[in-house]
Amino acid sequence: MSGTRQLAATARTAYRGYEKAVTAVVLLLSVVAGLGVLTMMVVTCLDVILRLFGSPLIGAYDIVRLAGAVTIACALPYTTAVKGHVAIEFFFQMLSRRGRILVDTLARSIGMGLFGLLAWQSVVYGNGIKSSGQVTATLQIPLFWLPYVLALCCGVVVLVIFHNLMHPGREMIKP
Repeated sequence: MSGTRQLAATARTAYRGYEKAVTAVVLLLSVVAGLGVLTMMVVTCLDVILRLFGSPLIGAYDIVRLAGAVTIACALPYTTAVKGHVAIEFFFQMLSRRGRILVDTLARSIGMGLFGLLAWQSVVYGNGIKSSGQVTATLQIPLFWLPYVLALCCGVVVLVIFHNLMHPGREMIKP
């Protein structure tokens, strides 16, 4: 019996480490998303002000476009961790407790599969962009890294959904 308790204690410790690591990555990505919003605001304001003086900011569209994509990708794990996505509660609450558990487990499992597939396909797409050498129109910034960022964020979403599957009814991070 002592060996079983030791194994259970080790598993709990490992899961707590997993939870802390995923939470740290989610919070780091949320900071990156915030910096992306800040970048879009600064570049847009700077571009508008400089246009008043007849000299628009060259590449403003490229920067805002890239920052927007990074912001959306990096905000996904945080939104999932705080359970900030839209849910259809009306039909869900009409189910029995067992039905809610079944539907919730099924939906989370499908979500993990879809985000895992999205992560994989983003890497494939990034590799294609890298081999073709695609760049932004004005500043010539390589674009291959953007799908890799999305892949990373989707992978983290899978880890967050796994946490939510193990702890139904509890957010990973309090908003």
